[in-house]
Amino acid sequence: MRRPLQYLALLGYVVFLGFPLVWLLSTALKTPREMASLHPTWIPHNPVLSNFADAFGEQDLVGGALRSLVVATACSLLTVVLALPASYAMARHRTALSKLAVGWVLVSQIFPFILIIIPLFMVLRSLDLVNTLPGLTLVHVTFVMPFALWMLQGYVRAVPRELEEAAAVDGAGRVVALVRVVAPLLAPGVVATLLFAFISSWNEFLFALVVLKDPDVATLPLTLVKFTGAEGVVRLGPLAAASLLATIPSLAFFAIIQRRLRSGLMAGAVKG
Repeated sequence: MRRPLQYLALLGYVVFLGFPLVWLLSTALKTPREMASLHPTWIPHNPVLSNFADAFGEQDLVGGALRSLVVATACSLLTVVLALPASYAMARHRTALSKLAVGWVLVSQIFPFILIIIPLFMVLRSLDLVNTLPGLTLVHVTFVMPFALWMLQGYVRAVPRELEEAAAVDGAGRVVALVRVVAPLLAPGVVATLLFAFISSWNEFLFALVVLKDPDVATLPLTLVKFTGAEGVVRLGPLAAASLLATIPSLAFFAIIQRRLRSGLMAGAVKG
């Protein structure tokens, strides 16, 4: 009796997660009249593709997607490059300072991110990085770095110290041991961190709204907002089509690395 209940619970969870995407697809294929009907329909009576054409015609979706892709890719790579040695130091050097750093990483997640928008904006303004993609990338790195540090240090702790000691006996320094011995064993955690940083940066809206003011550098979330008119009138069909297209890169990225991600998360759950 336990297995059918498990599958039933899993099916309910999948339906819960997939409902927004199914409804988004259904809305993107409906005519304006059918969307305004008092009797919602799951399957469009007369599916149309005009909403997708209108979405591309009304806003620069391709440009916004390319800018979001650049920012998200740079954010994920920079996060891993910075978090990997930092997490190694936090995990291997168990001093009072490192313990304080770990505690501060966890405490920093308690504060609402809206509290740090003004300080970050002032820092970016002093560096002349406001309204630039590099400035937004640095903000996103700041946003995802605490979680990346917390997750990667758990993987580092799971790597036996004996491997590094054996490398030291062979003449390898600490940096060489980190790059050639520890880093390959952290591949599942690195992949999971990359995915988390990429999706967080790809979907982020609040910081982009504050940092980017020029429409020419707007990312995809800012482009989607433009489907709402000045008077609050929402172009629901094109917005649904554009939102559906905006989910494709994240889904594609996840599908490519899902096996490594699944093994990484399971290993992290066991090793942590």
